[in-house]
Amino acid sequence: MSFLQPLSPEENLAEAKKRLSLPRIVVICGSTRFMAEMAEADLKETRAGKIVVKPSFDVKSLHGISSGPAEAEALKARLGDLHRAKIRLADEVLVVGDYIGDSTRAEIAYARSLGKWVRFTCPEVDPDA
Repeated sequence: MSFLQPLSPEENLAEAKKRLSLPRIVVICGSTRFMAEMAEADLKETRAGKIVVKPSFDVKSLHGISSGPAEAEALKARLGDLHRAKIRLADEVLVVGDYIGDSTRAEIAYARSLGKWVRFTCPEVDPDA
């Protein structure tokens, strides 16, 4: 006699998105120096019928929205956690730009560890190519 295994959280999410008939969700990753390119990619992906999530602002500019360096670092950590949640939610990742820094490299590795499809606007920067 076989027993059904409970679904993992990831499988539950995928099943819920299917039942809700949600379009594919793409998360945009990359250096915040490419914010204009991210906005352009957002438009292109949205026009293709996808739900798009991306960084909302340049984290290097946190001094304008925090009261000091300690608060800026705490906010940066929370934003990193939030972006990893966006990656978990997404069906695919689009890496924008012709430069991959440490944070983006970590996001790519995280997405791939979750089995997410990762594509690049500049495929030559794929660290695993």
